[in-house]
Amino acid sequence: MTASPGEPELAEPLPSARVAPQRWRLAIVWVVPLVAAIVAGYLIVSRFQEFGSTITIRFRDGSGVKAGQTELRYRGVPVGEVTEIELSRNREHVLVTTRLRRSAASLAREGSLFWIVRPEVGFGTVRGLSTVISGSYIQVLPGTGKAKADFTGLERASPTLGQPGLKVTLATTQLASIRPGSPVHYRGIEVGSVTATDLSPDATAAQVQIFIAQRYERLVRVGSRFWTVSGVDASFGLFRGLEINIESLRTLVAGGIAFATPDDAPPAKDGTLFLLHDKPQAEWLEWRPKVPVAPGG
Repeated sequence: MTASPGEPELAEPLPSARVAPQRWRLAIVWVVPLVAAIVAGYLIVSRFQEFGSTITIRFRDGSGVKAGQTELRYRGVPVGEVTEIELSRNREHVLVTTRLRRSAASLAREGSLFWIVRPEVGFGTVRGLSTVISGSYIQVLPGTGKAKADFTGLERASPTLGQPGLKVTLATTQLASIRPGSPVHYRGIEVGSVTATDLSPDATAAQVQIFIAQRYERLVRVGSRFWTVSGVDASFGLFRGLEINIESLRTLVAGGIAFATPDDAPPAKDGTLFLLHDKPQAEWLEWRPKVPVAPGG
């Protein structure tokens, strides 16, 4: 190379810069967001595959129910999730929209029962305390009818709901201390409980709905006699003084019912009506029928 007049002559030409291709570096930069997009897409697809049909449950009170948090459970297993909560047009009910898992689609049938499980503390009864930490949830008892999408939830579910056994009614002029949850005893053994109390249709008496566990249902016969027990039995004698016998703390607080059954009487059926007496007669306490009882589970 020849220099121009007046300029110094260069001994060698200047080297030119060489830029290395960045193909692999650019590809690596896009790997992370690509993998993240694939994972997010997989999670979204799995979510849609996991959940199926949507149902609406109507409640009078939706306290404790939250969209995106409250679960629908069956036998303690989550089978759905609440997605939306809104008031009905007349503002008298709460509409709870719930998306079922595909494996639980058969729960949405006629006859299915739904209720909200909340903490409940009453006389002799403590239920739902686990919801204090985990939050309220909706419990379902499946029906056997046709597929259905709209349901009316129960305001209060009996603790014996869905359990096999005998349901009978007792009538009395005065309810006294009997409350839902009060125990029912046979020879001092708890064989059932009170599920509900209400007035008779003509309001001339109080009615007590009781449930006897299936294992003991043959103890109740047409001639059975029922009476109330307070849990405290006091008697006074001139020489022995005052004697007090306390049966159980639960009976003392919530009241209770006992019954006796005679020999050679046909078994009672669901819905049979009995009288509830204030106290037993000596004759009833002498009854000793031999009734086979199924072994405990």
